[in-house]
Amino acid sequence: MIIRGQNFRIRLVRVRVWLLIASRPILIAALLLLTYHKATSQAMFHADLAHSGTYQSAGPAEFQEVKWTFKTGGPIVGSPVAAGGIIFIGSLDNFLYAIDEQSGQQKWKFRTLGGRQITSAPAVVDGVVYFLGFDSILYALSADTGTQKWIFSTEYERRFQANRLHGYPPGFQTIPDSWDLYSSSPAVTNGKVYFGSGDGNVYALDAQTGALVWKFSTGDVVHASPAVVNGVVYIGSWDSFFYAIDAETGQEKWRFKGGEDSFIHNQQGFQSSAAVVDGLVYVGCRDGHLYALDAATGRKKWDYSTSKSWVNSTPAVRNGLVYAGTSDGFRFFALDAKTGRLRFNFNAKGAVFSSPALAGNFVYFGSSNGKFYALDAKTGKLAWQFQTESARKDPLKILNPDGGLNNDATYAPYFRDYQDMVLAFYRIFSVGAIWSTPTVAGGVVFFGSTDGNLYAIR
Repeated sequence: MIIRGQNFRIRLVRVRVWLLIASRPILIAALLLLTYHKATSQAMFHADLAHSGTYQSAGPAEFQEVKWTFKTGGPIVGSPVAAGGIIFIGSLDNFLYAIDEQSGQQKWKFRTLGGRQITSAPAVVDGVVYFLGFDSILYALSADTGTQKWIFSTEYERRFQANRLHGYPPGFQTIPDSWDLYSSSPAVTNGKVYFGSGDGNVYALDAQTGALVWKFSTGDVVHASPAVVNGVVYIGSWDSFFYAIDAETGQEKWRFKGGEDSFIHNQQGFQSSAAVVDGLVYVGCRDGHLYALDAATGRKKWDYSTSKSWVNSTPAVRNGLVYAGTSDGFRFFALDAKTGRLRFNFNAKGAVFSSPALAGNFVYFGSSNGKFYALDAKTGKLAWQFQTESARKDPLKILNPDGGLNNDATYAPYFRDYQDMVLAFYRIFSVGAIWSTPTVAGGVVFFGSTDGNLYAIR
């Protein structure tokens, strides 16, 4: 009996060893899948905490098809993020949506409590979705169900405003800026949520409870999105200053002064968010410059002039190149990251507020003319382009025959006061402008449009 038992135990051990060896590929595959899910279950605006705009997945090298579209109830100007097989995006219809990455089917949607639009990109960390609504509330929701976990209300929300804004009359009336498109997109790290607000403050909250950790006061609206690198929060304000703030204490480390325009307030303010790469901060400004600043001291390394055309897109940085776009200059360009020298120019035929996404050998971005572009990241040569159905129809006839935005038609005066700015805004919406910043996942590029669609293209 003892001998038979020993033989049985020997056989059992051999079977267990065989099963372990045979199952190794399955175990490895499962571990890789879990590792992949963990890596892709965290997502923020412009790819990462540094806002580098660089994605691990390669994007489409050529246009094959629209994989799917998802129609929201209003225009989209905010940006999608991809996490755990779900695309999260907000709309001007006041809802945040969770969409299946493969099928384009809605999993859930959540309406802001104040019934106000969502123009920020959400952040997804550890199964929680964080986003800021224009109702001045920062929300934390379950990524799986959309159930509210907690909320935090800032003092108030508003757009940048000024007298004689952009030269529009009447000069004595304070005018809100329609081109102040976005709200601040939160950054989440080390148990804290960081974001800016229209009340002029930068906030740090406890990510678990929503309790206030600290707030930092600037001189005006803060709609830029914070980059957080090496324990420092980098963010600009409409007060024309760019700030570096200690992420733990909320104490200012340094500030940098951009240009001012005290008369019509056209050439001032940091609407662009910063990218922080290799010890340098790259940030655009409405004073018509893209700046490179030392991340430790704030000292200017170089600046690139765009001849008074706003740089509102967040720069993308990779392999020694910095990519960004301009507003009425209609240019998309790449600069040498060390010197600021121009490497290439591309005529986008529309204002570029969309921030570029780098994936594989290509750079992707959208334009106000309803076109989405894919360029060779080294040369700037056009690889492919996509045009929204609204742009093809051009209902208000504001596009040229080549698909470019016609400024004379877009800005044709009707009221002959500040209302013409709102009218121009409406006209651009009509062609499905792409002000959304793309995200790339699984070989597919995702972006929103003012036609209300979330697009998945491969």
